[in-house]
Amino acid sequence: QVQVVESGGGLVQPGGSLRLSCAASGSIFSRFIMGWYRQAPGTQREFIATITNGGSTNYADSVKGRFTISRDNAKNTVYLQMNSLKLEDTGVYYCNYRGIGAARNYWGQGTQVTVSS
Repeated sequence: QVQVVESGGGLVQPGGSLRLSCAASGSIFSRFIMGWYRQAPGTQREFIATITNGGSTNYADSVKGRFTISRDNAKNTVYLQMNSLKLEDTGVYYCNYRGIGAARNYWGQGTQVTVSS
């Protein structure tokens, strides 16, 4: 079992910045992929960014150049630095963990990000 906990959400004005954190604990694999997904009101959950234990990253087109995903393997933690925030970035941000070779993903409870003027 893996536990995933997000933190760092809040209220921010358009153009502002926010950093989210995601800590994983439990039966952690040495090789993994962790990522951030967003669900806006009335929409399906969408992919934002992923990172591997080795540091390879992938981003949705909508956040390229504005968001940066990073990791601290010693702390089993990933971060999402969000800059130049837009109204459409509003939503619940969920962290996902998958160990390479594992049978399932693990999701956190989500953290709310609200971009409003």
